Amino acid sequence: MTDQRSIFITGAASGIGRAAAELFAQRGWLVGAADRDAAGLATLAATSEAIVPITLDVANRDAVVAAFTTFGEQTGGSLDCLLSNAGIDAKGPFGDMAWDRVRLLVEVNLLGAMSVIHAALPLLRAAPNSLCLSTASASAIFGVGGMAVYSATKHGVRGLTEALSVELAGSGTRAADLLPGIIDTGMLTAADKAALPTEGMWRVMPAEAVAEAAWQAYHGDKVHWFIPPELTELDRQSTAAPEAVRDELVARSIV
Repeated sequence: MTDQRSIFITGAASGIGRAAAELFAQRGWLVGAADRDAAGLATLAATSEAIVPITLDVANRDAVVAAFTTFGEQTGGSLDCLLSNAGIDAKGPFGDMAWDRVRLLVEVNLLGAMSVIHAALPLLRAAPNSLCLSTASASAIFGVGGMAVYSATKHGVRGLTEALSVELAGSGTRAADLLPGIIDTGMLTAADKAALPTEGMWRVMPAEAVAEAAWQAYHGDKVHWFIPPELTELDRQSTAAPEAVRDELVARSIV
């Protein structure tokens, strides 16, 4: 085990993952930065010697296991933090979505996240007070019409996080998730940004805000981290009065 703390981040070539990789590297951590985008990883790795680029498709189980074996050799067999962040998006009514696309979202966003976490656990258990952290979504608070499959996968990530927070409690490893709202990443078009509010829970937030929440999660003890924090109120409402949340979303023509 080395003295330098380490983090393994999937989906690290862009957006939230890239912002987290840069932040943790700047703060002295060794960063395993994994993504399918080798070119994006190369430009990321050029920003810091602390960033180790790892070309990886999280839907490839053998590659996932190999990636953690290789990174573990550099960390002395331990891992302080995992950020399972890789994911893909798809918009449109559920009934109109091609079945192959449905399967792909589940394979990457949910099964891929499970595969990454499963492979990382031996390394996480070897580090004291380690954190298994996943990127869920505000769509895991209440499902978003037009993003049904994405919402379903992120509800799955949230449920997995909650279960692991119980299962891992006695092992020295914690589990938590990030629930970002609307984040300024490649998933947003210019038209999307122009139509969004500039304040409130649905304002556009920078990827760096989510990266900072990941940093706070490692140093905190909450299970769910909402970005922005105002989303906590929506979480309360969706539990206490889901019909009211449904009706509000229908009235806003979200579906």
